[in-house]
Amino acid sequence: MHRILLIDDDEQLAAPLAAYLKRFDFELANALRPSEGLARLRAEVFDAAILDVMLPEMDGFELCRTIRKESDIPIVMLTARGELTDRVVGLELGADDYLPKPFEPRELAARLHTVLRRQRRLPAANASQSQRLVFDGLEVDLERRQVLRHGEALTLTGTEFELLALLAGEPQKVFSRDEILNRLRGHDADLYTRAVDILVSRLRKKLEP
Repeated sequence: MHRILLIDDDEQLAAPLAAYLKRFDFELANALRPSEGLARLRAEVFDAAILDVMLPEMDGFELCRTIRKESDIPIVMLTARGELTDRVVGLELGADDYLPKPFEPRELAARLHTVLRRQRRLPAANASQSQRLVFDGLEVDLERRQVLRHGEALTLTGTEFELLALLAGEPQKVFSRDEILNRLRGHDADLYTRAVDILVSRLRKKLEP
């Protein structure tokens, strides 16, 4: 069973959501404040985190930024419906997916399955030939999901690693944005173009120079 941490100050949300997600093999724990959530993430083992944008102490963006400094755990952001800026900022800070509020619990379960599958999946491209892709100054270990840049280990989110493995596995192929989304997400989603652009930008910053 996958352990998920929900960080949301809505005291009425966690109990019914936990009961629903249990049907999909998720064990949901919750924290009402960011400080409590960070403490639990540091002390316990979770497979993914769900962050609300509107939180006391610090907003969900600052919380996402703090988590990303310490962990590559998959993160799903809960954003206000129609707030495109919130979704863009969340992706820029390292969130793996987003879900507008109010949301259907079944869609949240689907998003969680997607980010968890992405986190553990081995890229199919060239996997049968080699579990390591080596370039000038860059090594991608597909089995251990590790990336070395000039011998230094990089910290990538699961989505960033999947994108790098996808591109590195077929270095002469040009991928469209739709192809990248279909390979990484496995389902249609909003914010097509911007999501890919943000993901590529994040990966470039980590790979440079």
